[in-house]
Amino acid sequence: MDIITLLQIMIGFIIFIMFLLVLFYLYLIKPKKQKKEEESTQIGYAQETGKEKKIENYGRFQGELTQESIFDFMEFDEVIDNMIVRKNKTQYIMVLQCNGVNYDLMSEQEKIAVEEGFVQFLNTLRFPIQLYVQSRTLNLKDIVAGYKERVNVVSNDISKIDMKIEQAQRANNKALLEKLYFEKRRKQNVLEYGIDITNYVDRLNSNQNILQQRTYVIVSFFINELGGSMENYSKEEIDNMCFSELYTRCQNVSSSLMGSQVSSRILESEELMELLYIAYNRDESELYQLQKALDAQYDALYSTGKDVLQKKQEKLDKEINIAAIDMATDSILRADKQKQKEDLEREKDKTRAIKDKASELLDQYEDQLNPRVFELAKENVRKSPEPEEKKESQKIPQKTGTRQTTVRRVPKAQGTQAEPQTRARTTGTEAPRRKVVKRNNTTPED
Repeated sequence: MDIITLLQIMIGFIIFIMFLLVLFYLYLIKPKKQKKEEESTQIGYAQETGKEKKIENYGRFQGELTQESIFDFMEFDEVIDNMIVRKNKTQYIMVLQCNGVNYDLMSEQEKIAVEEGFVQFLNTLRFPIQLYVQSRTLNLKDIVAGYKERVNVVSNDISKIDMKIEQAQRANNKALLEKLYFEKRRKQNVLEYGIDITNYVDRLNSNQNILQQRTYVIVSFFINELGGSMENYSKEEIDNMCFSELYTRCQNVSSSLMGSQVSSRILESEELMELLYIAYNRDESELYQLQKALDAQYDALYSTGKDVLQKKQEKLDKEINIAAIDMATDSILRADKQKQKEDLEREKDKTRAIKDKASELLDQYEDQLNPRVFELAKENVRKSPEPEEKKESQKIPQKTGTRQTTVRRVPKAQGTQAEPQTRARTTGTEAPRRKVVKRNNTTPED
């Protein structure tokens, strides 16, 4: 074989290998191309008559949901220090919530004063502002829950009053009963009124067509208004300077609005987040409320328990309270025993005082007494025991099967002598009386 033939064979072999490589490459990229074509057919547009038309699956999210994609969709960067940061930290925004006035119920002079105040407010503006009105569905669930709690408290108070009435009835305290009945009637009227208000507000809450409008004034500030280069300042310093400028502007706006009888206040960070949440989620804002999510700590990366030092402090406080209660109880018991001892000492002192007073009385009448009687009396005073409380001298007779007999003397008749007549009473029978035989100027002898 000559050289030309070998070259031809090698060239053909190389071409064959290149052909195989091309086929293998096409085989690898074919699934990716098909996937891209499918995605393009799902989210692409068809150009017809110079206008873009949506395809069937337009509006559905077909990619991976990431944090960057969400931030790209929203028109702000973050919310810090009661401010909304926008446009890559080049614009800072504060929001004032305004309370409305009853313009239709005002007199003509009041209406003119409000209009003049608003015109003066517009003339004093030296920076751009925006007015934003947001409509929200009126949610009264929290108010209804508060009303029900108050109603339960009043109902419990009535139950307590009923218990006091029963006690007063047993004690037969008429004055207290009148006060309790008056208080019960007053509480019952409050309870009925509270139940009616609760039911009325609950019916209002069931109507989803009730809307509430809130008006906001949006005040903006751009970094380039500070002037100079911002490269020498840190992020915190820039935030502080923008906050100071925005706060000053908001105070000026608030004071100017007071001329038209409109009060306003600066929204806090959580209120700003709620405002943005409702603006981006009008339909779901009532189902998934932001405040409930914050209370449940859904925004926390992890939940933590109480600090160890706090637990120890709470345990120590509990032990201190228990020990304090025990100490107070023991001190009361000891004080009671001490009081009893003091009472005994007072009794002893009283006995000594009585003896001393008796001795003084004997000394006063010593001249009038027999010496021997005086000595015996003094000795009796010294030896006399401690005086005790007088006991009842008369004992109640014990009841037995028979009654005690009583004797009644019959007075003597004129000119005659009457024999003592005895009447014996027994439980069931009565002793027969003696017959008194009367004789002329004589009485029967025993």
